[in-house]
Amino acid sequence: MFNNQIYIKLIVIKYKMRLNILFGGEAGQGPNFLTNLLGSALVQLGYYVFYSRDYQSLIRGGHNFNVLTFSENPVYSNESQIDILVCLDANTEMLHKKDLKKKGIILKGHKENTYYAGNLFKLLGLDFKFLDELLKKENKYEENIKFAKQGYEEIKENIQIPKSLGKNNYFMNGNQGISQGAIKSGLDIYYAYPMTPATPVMEEFAEKQIDNNIIVLELENEIAVINAAIGSAMTGAKSMVGTSGGGFDLMTESLSLTGIAEVPMVIYLSQRAGAATGVATYNGQGDLNIARHAGHGEFSRLVFAPGDPKEAQELTSQSFYFSQKYKVPVILMGDKHLAESWYTLGEMPKITSSDKSTKLIRYNSYEKDDFGSSTEIPEIINKNVERRLRKHEEIKKEEKKFSMFKVYGKDSNNVVVSWGSTKGAIIDATEELDCKFLQILYMEPFPEKIREEIIGKNIILIENNATGQLGDLIAEKTGIFIDNKNKILRYDGRPFLADELKKEIEKRLGK
Repeated sequence: MFNNQIYIKLIVIKYKMRLNILFGGEAGQGPNFLTNLLGSALVQLGYYVFYSRDYQSLIRGGHNFNVLTFSENPVYSNESQIDILVCLDANTEMLHKKDLKKKGIILKGHKENTYYAGNLFKLLGLDFKFLDELLKKENKYEENIKFAKQGYEEIKENIQIPKSLGKNNYFMNGNQGISQGAIKSGLDIYYAYPMTPATPVMEEFAEKQIDNNIIVLELENEIAVINAAIGSAMTGAKSMVGTSGGGFDLMTESLSLTGIAEVPMVIYLSQRAGAATGVATYNGQGDLNIARHAGHGEFSRLVFAPGDPKEAQELTSQSFYFSQKYKVPVILMGDKHLAESWYTLGEMPKITSSDKSTKLIRYNSYEKDDFGSSTEIPEIINKNVERRLRKHEEIKKEEKKFSMFKVYGKDSNNVVVSWGSTKGAIIDATEELDCKFLQILYMEPFPEKIREEIIGKNIILIENNATGQLGDLIAEKTGIFIDNKNKILRYDGRPFLADELKKEIEKRLGK
């Protein structure tokens, strides 16, 4: 039975404070509102915050939960053990009490999320005036502030955390990074058919289209989306499409059209657990192979994989740069965890907007001559194929101007290798371990210097898929095979958690 009892315990947090708060309830009860309210407040006060979302494919009911982790030091992931459990329904306590730390806190007994906002602000020693200011920006202020005051007054103790740090950080998720990078790169038109987890990018563009002079169109399916985008690009517009794995499958024939017709195109492929519908609202990294090989025939492409919202913004801009300069498709790979998790980042990066529009020329899906007319002359076909493939070598030279991979940590014989959203958990997990972390951003063309970084090392591969697709790519490009015992693969739709991942890495450090 749901009751009015609230459990409060005093916790003394020592140096390197790191608190994990889980907000759980049914879809529609407001765990997202509550998590974002507290997270935004903590970031404004100078703390580092990371939170992720776990939700079912339901509009109402079911069980959704978010985990917010914050610290006075940079934090990029969650942990498996919870310090504070916020129960918007009885089911949350039943499902997650097992993960509560021995001195953990359970907040329950009320169905209004702003009541728990008051609880949390008091527990964390945050001024109620700050919560009042935040709630004034929301709907139903009078109702919300009444419950917030009640929740604040009913807490008699608080957790000792470092005081406000005064850092000028900002808070954003991966989908926001994608949209900001595209707008600053001079996007003209965005096409999409709704598909989790890429849909919020379309919503971001829709909110900003008037102020930024862009067009956002939702069409009847992904085939229509890619073909319309190609048509727009042929008229000179900077075009972009967004989808997930199943939608990308439908786009592959037209992907080949961009290759032969040399149409600049940016495709945002936001991965989720597959195959087919898979687990539609959960995470996965199973689409690397199709991104690299989709489409018939031979043509040049680029494949990028950011690991946080800042990189998402930067690599989106690089996607437009390469697609416009070399008239090739660029596939920008995200995943559900990156797309919908919120990260605390430093100073907002400044990206200079590119000129809008490209030259209007004659395009053809057939092999063509210098006038754009269809041809079947062998000599011209050979010349065209060779010219298109030469772009690959030109791109390989050009991409050296950018960060194709990053290395974190001290030099070590142990090298953790990964890509995409696994970055955050790996950085948190390896902070005190004898290893360095190699994060690969450019999947195609693959960085030649990767071989120098890993040859002769104890390589540990970490991926959110079942087959180790990055490991296969490394073997293909470098001739270096990673021992299966050194592959840490998670494929249950959930992201890696820092404390669990640390234990798995320690097993493979070769001690």
